[in-house]
Order: sequence, then C-alpha cells, then structure tokens
Amino acid sequence: MRVAGPVLDSLRGLALGDAFGDRWFSVPADEAPAARAGRLARPAPWHWTDDTAMALVLVRHLATRGEVHQDTLAEQFAAEYTREYGRKYGPSMHRVLRGIGAGGDWRAITSGQFEGQGSHGNGAAMRVAPLGAWFADDLDEVARQAELQALTTHFHPEAVTGAVAVALAAALAVRSRGRTPPGRAELLTEVAGRLPDSEVRSGLRIAARMPGSTSVRHAATVLGSGLMISAPDTVPFALWSAAGHLDSLPEAIWHTLEGGGDMDTTCAIAAGVVAARTGLTDIPAAWLAAREELPDWVAEVSAES
Repeated sequence: MRVAGPVLDSLRGLALGDAFGDRWFSVPADEAPAARAGRLARPAPWHWTDDTAMALVLVRHLATRGEVHQDTLAEQFAAEYTREYGRKYGPSMHRVLRGIGAGGDWRAITSGQFEGQGSHGNGAAMRVAPLGAWFADDLDEVARQAELQALTTHFHPEAVTGAVAVALAAALAVRSRGRTPPGRAELLTEVAGRLPDSEVRSGLRIAARMPGSTSVRHAATVLGSGLMISAPDTVPFALWSAAGHLDSLPEAIWHTLEGGGDMDTTCAIAAGVVAARTGLTDIPAAWLAAREELPDWVAEVSAES
C-alpha cells in the first residue's frame, strides 16, 4: 500500500488543524480573544475528531482501491463510526452511519435526510483535501472523485460542491509545490470557475474579490465560518484563509481560528489544503508533541512511499 507524500502531508495537516481547532472549544468565551491574540496554543493533549476519522478512512480506501468505490466506502465510513462514535460526529451523520451500519442502502439513507433534500453539512468537505492531493494531476478527476465520496454521506448538491471545492484547492496547492504559490484571488477564482452554480461558488467569488486588507473577522462575518455547520457557511471562509497563507501552515491555522465558528472543521479544511503544499516542516515541535498520533498504518505507508 503506497501513498504519495503530498497526500500524507495533507492528511497530517488536516488532522493537526482539526485537533488544534477543536481544543479551543473548551476556552471560556471571555478568555478566548486574548488567548488568540497572544497566540497561546492550548495545553496538550489535542484530540482529533470525526473530520480526521473520516479522512483516514478515505485515504486508506484510496490506498487500497485507487479510486472511490462508493458502496465499499460507505460501509467503511459506517464501520469506522461504530469503532469511533465518540469522535464528535454531527447529528445527521449519527443517523446516516448507523443506518448504513445496520445494512441500509446508503443511497436511500442519504437522499432521505431532511425531507428528501439530503444534508448540506460540511462533513463531505472536511475530509476531502487528501483526495485532492491524490488526483492532483487531473483536475477533472479530482472533481469527479470528490463528488463520488461526498454522495456516500451527503446527498445535497451544496455539500457535494463544497467537497469538490476543497479537493480542487488541495490539488492546486500540490501543483504549486516548489514554485511560487498562486495568489489568493487567483486560486479562489480558479476553484470557483470549476464549480456549478451554487451558494458555495458564490461565496468563493465574493471571497476572491475581498481586498487584501480584509480582516479575518470581517471575512468570517461575510462568508460564514461554520456556525451553521453547512458547506456554504464553511467552505468559502476556510478556503479564503488557506489561499492567503499557502506558504505557512501555522499562519493558516491561526488565521482560520480567528474566524471562530466551527473551528475544528475550518482549521482542518484550511490545514489540509496548505499542508498539501508545505508539509509540516514549519510546525512548532510543541504542536507536534501535543497532537494525538494517527494510526500506525499512516507511518507504515509513509515509510513505503
């Protein structure tokens, strides 16, 4: 089982951002602004959540199958949920993954959510950056595979489009390794141009037009930072943050955190994209020591790569 370096970089970055962001939910509201302003990282341990749990399933699936096989992937997501149901899965995913785990047809289960609309949550986007790194040589394939993996849990077109957007951003980050990265507006515009008409695309176009002086808090207010746990309310901000810090993973994580909201997911998305370009070489040693380790198989496939 061989996995290319950028894929593992993206996975590790995603897991770090997820654990880093989640740790801030325990900070009292009156203390958080000062702690963020002082860049006081939270004490260890930093545990990752469902964002990373599902990303791990997806990467291992690609490592064994080479592409998304939806029936198998849905079963694997459900099996991982059964083992790790305490990883802070969202309410709709509890229903979906329990149903699949009980033998239900994932197509019927996902399309039946929310009176037949399906979930437009950010769960399909939060896990997908490593897939973008995997298929980075072919952007059309990135979009196709991101859609396939999204549909196993999220039927709503906005959730699917959010996942495609994140995967494309990660692929473009990989393509820029060793070269000058694209500017924020350039990356966001290219991603938006490959998406169907949607709220996610509109959000990315708004993000691309924001002046360089735009503050994180203003961007989060305009774009949303995941408070509604939806793809349109999460993906544009997370990618705006990532696209502005493609040469520094720590800066991308800190700036994303400043937006508040669904901090584990926004930080996971942004970090998964940026790490696909940078790896984890500039991450403070204290952060690496504080994070929860990934399963042993990740190190094993890294050694084989």
